[in-house]
Amino acid sequence: MDDDGRFLGGYGGGGGACHSYCKTHGRYIHRRHHRPWFPRKPTGLQRRRCGGTCPFPTLPQHPVTDGNGNNPRWARTAVNVEDHMIVPTIDTAAVAADPDRAVEDYVASVYTLPMDRSRPLWEFHFLDFPTSEAASTVVLRVHHSLGDGTSLITLLLASSRSAADPTRLPAMPEQPARTGAIYAPRRREPSSAGALAAFITWIWPYLVLAWNTMVDVSFFAATIVFLRDPCTPFRRADGDVTLNPRRRFVHRSLSLDDVKFVKNAMSCTVNDVLVGATSAALSRYYFRKSGGTDTYRTWLRSVLLVNTRPTASLQTYANMIESGRSNDVAWGNQLGYILLPFHLAMHDNPLAYVRKAKMTVDRKKSSLEAIFTCKTSEVFVKMFGLKAGAFIFRRMFANTTISFSNLVGPTEKIELCGHPVVFIAPSVYGVPQALIMHYQSYNNTIKIVLSVDEEIFPDYSQLLDDFVVSFGLIKDAASRLSESIKKE
Repeated sequence: MDDDGRFLGGYGGGGGACHSYCKTHGRYIHRRHHRPWFPRKPTGLQRRRCGGTCPFPTLPQHPVTDGNGNNPRWARTAVNVEDHMIVPTIDTAAVAADPDRAVEDYVASVYTLPMDRSRPLWEFHFLDFPTSEAASTVVLRVHHSLGDGTSLITLLLASSRSAADPTRLPAMPEQPARTGAIYAPRRREPSSAGALAAFITWIWPYLVLAWNTMVDVSFFAATIVFLRDPCTPFRRADGDVTLNPRRRFVHRSLSLDDVKFVKNAMSCTVNDVLVGATSAALSRYYFRKSGGTDTYRTWLRSVLLVNTRPTASLQTYANMIESGRSNDVAWGNQLGYILLPFHLAMHDNPLAYVRKAKMTVDRKKSSLEAIFTCKTSEVFVKMFGLKAGAFIFRRMFANTTISFSNLVGPTEKIELCGHPVVFIAPSVYGVPQALIMHYQSYNNTIKIVLSVDEEIFPDYSQLLDDFVVSFGLIKDAASRLSESIKKE
C-alpha cells in the first residue's frame, strides 16, 4: 500500500514496505565519503546470484498511473542494479560511539524517505562497519506490493546457499502436519454404538468448523464496521490514527532449542510457545505502565497474517531464478487475516500463558477465518476497486492493537553471495498500529523483531527486555515441570 492508502498490486497487502536486516561476517563495501545516497555496486554482489537479471514477476516493474493519478498498474522497465545499491555516509563519531545505535538510527531514517516510483521498488542499503553481532549490515527495503513476507523471504533464501556446502540450497524444516479437528484421525466407533453415533462422530468436527468460522467472520465484519479494541498503552487514543509515525525497528534473540524444550514439556507447538511468551511480555509491560492490580484482566487483539498460498519448496524458487519462469510459484500478496486475542493478566504460574495460548490457537485452527478474509479482500477489490480493499485493510488495522507474524527460516547457517549471514530480521511499516511483531527463525535462534511507534513506546528497549525476561520465566517453569514429571 502506498502513502495514499492505495494498493499497487496483489490483494490484501500487509503494509507500506518491508525491511529485512541481513547481517554478515564479510565486508560488503568500502566506505565512500560522497553524498549520502551515492549508489555503488558492492564487492561480491554478483548480478546473477542476487537478482540482477530480475527474472521475478514484479521485481523488474514499477507502478504507473494515468494522467489523473488513478488506475495504478505495473509497467516493465530495464533494471540497472547499481541504481538499487545504496551506500550511505554515516557519521563516523556516531559509529564509533555506538555502532548498534548507528544502525538502528539509520534504519529508522530510511522508512521516512519516499521510494523512487520511476524504477522498481526495492533497494539494498549497505552499512560497512562492525556491530556487536556482525561485521557489516545489509538493509533490504522492498515495497509490500511486490509480495508478502513469505514470498519475499523465500525468494531471499532461494538466492542463498548453505554455508556448509555452497553448492546446495539451505536446509529448511519439514512442514508440520495439519492439526485442526477435521484433520485428526477418526476414532472408529464400536459396532454396538450404532450408525447414528458414528455419523455424529464424523460430522461433529465439521459442525465445529462451520460454527467457529461463522463466529470469526462475524467478529471480522464487526471490526471493519465498528468493533474497536479497548484503550491500552499499546495503541493511540481513539481517532488518533497515524499511518507513518516515527518508528524504531529493534530486535532480540531467543534460543530455538529453548523454545523447543518448552514445546516438548508442554506438549504443544512452537507457535503456542511464542504466542504464550508474547502474551506474558505484553502483560508484564501493561501492568508496569498502567499500574493495574494483579487481579485485573483485559484483552487486546492482534492481526495475525497467514500465508494462504500452496507451499512451494526452495528448489522451486531456485528453478524460477535460473529459468526466469514463475509458472510454478504463487507470487504477490496472498494473505489471510486472523484476529487473535491476547489476554493480559498476571499469572503466578508462567506456564498459564502458554496453556491459554494453546487453547486460543487450537480454537483458531478449527476455523476458515484466514481463507475467508483472503477471499473477501480479493472479491472486494475485483467488485469495488482498489479503494474498497484499502478501506478494509485500514479499518481492520486501525481497530485492532498489534500485528503479529512469524516466518520460518533455514535450519542451518547460510551464505548470500559468498558472505555468511548472521541473522535475518524482517519488519514492516505503513500500518496504522503502534506495535508490529515478527518472529523469524534462523539456524538455532529465533529473532523477536519489533516495529514500534516511538511516541507510544519511548521505552521500547524495556519492552524488548520484557520479551526476554518473560520467556526466561516460562522456560524455568517448564524445567521445573519436567523435573517433577521425572520424579513421579
